[in-house]
Amino acid sequence: MGEKAQWDSSLSFIFAMIGAAVGLGNIWRFSYVLYSNGGGSFFIPYFVAIAIMGIPFLILEYGVGFSFKDSFTNILKKIDGRLEIVAWILILFVFIVVIYYMVILSWDMVYLLTSFTFGWGVDTAAYFTNTVGGSADLAKGGIFLIPTTICVVLMWIVLWFISHRDVDKGIGKVSKVLIPSLFVIMGIIVFYSITLPGHMIGIDALLRPNWRMLLDVNIWLAAFAQIIFSLSMGQAIALTYASYLPESSRLTDNVLIVVASNSLFEIFTAFGVFSILGYMSLNSGMALNKLVTEGTGLVFIVFPMIFNVMGTVGRVLAPLLFLAILFAGITSALGFFEPMLSSASSKFNLSRKRTATILSIIGCAFSILLTTGISSYLVGVIDSFVNQFGILLLIGVQCIIFAWVYGIDHFIPVLNENGILKVGKIWKFIIKYLLPVVLFVIWAYGIFTLFTTAKTFEIMVDIIIIVAVLILSFILSHLNPRGSNEDNA
Repeated sequence: MGEKAQWDSSLSFIFAMIGAAVGLGNIWRFSYVLYSNGGGSFFIPYFVAIAIMGIPFLILEYGVGFSFKDSFTNILKKIDGRLEIVAWILILFVFIVVIYYMVILSWDMVYLLTSFTFGWGVDTAAYFTNTVGGSADLAKGGIFLIPTTICVVLMWIVLWFISHRDVDKGIGKVSKVLIPSLFVIMGIIVFYSITLPGHMIGIDALLRPNWRMLLDVNIWLAAFAQIIFSLSMGQAIALTYASYLPESSRLTDNVLIVVASNSLFEIFTAFGVFSILGYMSLNSGMALNKLVTEGTGLVFIVFPMIFNVMGTVGRVLAPLLFLAILFAGITSALGFFEPMLSSASSKFNLSRKRTATILSIIGCAFSILLTTGISSYLVGVIDSFVNQFGILLLIGVQCIIFAWVYGIDHFIPVLNENGILKVGKIWKFIIKYLLPVVLFVIWAYGIFTLFTTAKTFEIMVDIIIIVAVLILSFILSHLNPRGSNEDNA
């Protein structure tokens, strides 16, 4: 299959990594987490989580990918042949993320197209339920939401078009355009939003500290969970992207740039979100806490309602917001897609183009199944299980494999070779001891919450996912296709 794929510059890698990290969660999740977990006081556990988990684990991922310069599945196979199945379990979980993530992007695409005419009407909640995202009414599971279905196919075509090219010509070039564009668009939205009357009502509510909440363990768990999902930690994205880096790359310095960019973006965006909510609160007389929600409710129901009362300005801000979400989502989806693309291409000795085509067809077919009348409900169930159960557990497993089974000392010379930031005893302690304990606590708490609140249908979906992932991982790890070569890029 030729030489190992490589970024044309460190800049391409940095933009691709920022793109993978900056996603939907930065725009619609962080502000809600900040507001509901102590306001300004939340920044203390947030920055602690970055320092003792976000930065150290990303450094580990960069070191592993750069050292082995191979797919995630081949890396674990080289460490110990029995570990290949663990790699496929993680890769498949991350591939499931792509499948439902593309559905969310299709909702956004519908809203982007609708935003020019405000086709969502006065009852924005009814529009989302009936036309785009559906509801939790299982009786509607057999009805396809046609606008969403069409947009899912279009989004997969876009993902395929970018991914089937070499990393520097596809992901690299697109990221260098979309990420600066995203930052500019979000800058326009935020700077305008802080000129709106009532913006301080929102910002004050967002940042008002509740210092007593720092004694609540849930606040700390929320901070660590936010960092895990915000930075796309442990999902083999950073590891795969780092495997394409040229020699003499400044690994640890790149980590700091990516983490800083990700955090600044989500904090900056939170000011815009709450300024707009403050404006709505002032205009409608509705208490701010009645408007605050996270995820799809905020972006697809509350914001269109706000744009409706904004007049001409809303006609400009609405398309900009949904375009920003689209840009953030596409670059993240590329990151989620890459580990499976890299590992499958290597496993079956297929070209990148052919592998991307096959995986896009498979992924698109499953995404279409999630565009029925229970689309948003099903996506929420799958998202909670995949992240809380699968990915969280496997991040901890990776800590153990790379630090204990392979040996963390192997990575220190590589990491310290070119970067200004050096790693040593503190970093080793965090990866070997502190992180596995923290991750296990977060995982155990998440699983307890997940299964004590889950309905019968949700548990059935969770069981189907875990059985399918385990069976497929077993098959993939035991396949030895003719002509395959574990050294393939």
